[in-house]
Amino acid sequence: MNRFFSKALLLALSISFLNSFVSAQISDEDYFSDENPQIEDFDSILNLEEENSSLVNDSLQRNLTIIGSEQPLNLDPHTATYASEAQILDSLYEGLFSYNPKNLDPLPAICESYKISRDKKRWTFTLRDKLTFSDGEKITAYTVRSSWLSLLKTPNAPYASMLDCIKGAASYREGKTGESELGIVVRNDKTLVVTLNSPTAHFSKLLCHHAFSVCKLKDDGKCDTGVFSGAFTVKERSLKTLVLSKNEKYWDAKNVHIPQITLQQSNELKDNSWSYNDGSSDWLSGMFDTDALLNKNSLRISAIFGTEFLFFSCKNKPWNDADFRNALLTAVPWALLRKNGLVKAETLIYPLAGYHGVEGINETSIEDAQEMMADARKKLGISADERLSITFGISLQSERQKQQAEILKEAWEPLGVDLKVQTTPEDRYIDSIAGWNADIFSYSWIGDFADPIAFLELFRANSTLNPSKWQNEKFEELIYKANETTDNSEHYRLLAQAEQILLDSGEIMPIMHSISLHAINLNQIGGWYVNALDIHPFKYLYFKEMKVETAPNVI
Repeated sequence: MNRFFSKALLLALSISFLNSFVSAQISDEDYFSDENPQIEDFDSILNLEEENSSLVNDSLQRNLTIIGSEQPLNLDPHTATYASEAQILDSLYEGLFSYNPKNLDPLPAICESYKISRDKKRWTFTLRDKLTFSDGEKITAYTVRSSWLSLLKTPNAPYASMLDCIKGAASYREGKTGESELGIVVRNDKTLVVTLNSPTAHFSKLLCHHAFSVCKLKDDGKCDTGVFSGAFTVKERSLKTLVLSKNEKYWDAKNVHIPQITLQQSNELKDNSWSYNDGSSDWLSGMFDTDALLNKNSLRISAIFGTEFLFFSCKNKPWNDADFRNALLTAVPWALLRKNGLVKAETLIYPLAGYHGVEGINETSIEDAQEMMADARKKLGISADERLSITFGISLQSERQKQQAEILKEAWEPLGVDLKVQTTPEDRYIDSIAGWNADIFSYSWIGDFADPIAFLELFRANSTLNPSKWQNEKFEELIYKANETTDNSEHYRLLAQAEQILLDSGEIMPIMHSISLHAINLNQIGGWYVNALDIHPFKYLYFKEMKVETAPNVI
């Protein structure tokens, strides 16, 4: 998950570390073979066995302790972008829909029911009765509308453009029109009517995202991050600890079983593992030493709907030219660049079932690259002897990005290209990209819903998620047509064509598809499922009675 890393972002900056860490730490042949690591496949994890959680023993419920990576947390649902933040925000705030914990399908949340018009453009939502915030203030259809308007008017809201599918939303967001032009209308306290520009089949999936949840607004029109609409509230907060408590005013409080959740941040891998071993923590998310873990059956490793890639900024010549970019890509030693990837990526989008026909990037030929560079120089009147400079902006703390820079530097020198490195601290990396005059950046992204559009939105011209400012008219046209169709296979076919245009333009360098790594004992904790987005809503978690098998008496 980039300042613009979708549900993504502890993972955004640490995912490459996580991949190399896993490959270095896990050597047990029960988990990986040299050629085929046993990572749960994305498509297979969607078909999960039903778990019976109807009978929960209240006497077993207690504080749940989770340990994750050290990272500043932004608890504003409109501006947060890290994966670790999304996990928390999904429990503090809720909108019309929420995620099914197993397959991530949208579940009605504060919306009790909805209907879609025959032309598929008008969605009418009916809210539940007696909805309130954690402070007791009433939640109505007006609250939903005002939350969305606040999002659209927030300059640094990364996900605001995802609502551009709503009539008038893009123009309102850009300050060109007023509220009266918006296709977001309140009929009464319980009824919200949303009119779309065209049929948008993934609209309900989109609305699961925390950015579109309901928040109480302060006098300045921004979210009040001390009042909550979700299953939990913030009880305590310090530099490395966040304590959540059950929201007793939540509409479905009776089905929230965990009374308190303590989230601790620590990058001490061995200490984290031993904390899990001695029962001090119940769930380790990413940051732990698998060799020090006693119960290897607690490991949960899976491929998720995410990708690490490098992208070109389109600010500077000649790197805003596709011919120059493709010359560079043809010289890249892809096997070496992707060496540490457990799930190597040749495309941007993880190959969903039914999504195919995209030719990835994997060809390396220094001879072809030199000829392509010569042609590109000739086109722009650049001498064959002129040394060209390209700048890679990397995180100061990322050894992986430094290694990538060395690989690219060596690969591009024969093309007359000198790669330079500029650095910034890790905690500022994503925020720095917009104003950073570098040519290449590193990004990791986890889709917000299982549809290719969740990735392609990163390169749509007017998207608030577009860090590169790359534009292509044919790409835009295909995105529009794909969103308009109600035929899923046609939707995928058009989006595959759009991705192919992106890849053929040389705009990105796919490195690896993301994985998730957790330690959690599912014999003790229920309601936790492996899924494609690595989202595990706290609302559904509960402690189970541990069954201890004893050996028979031997006489």
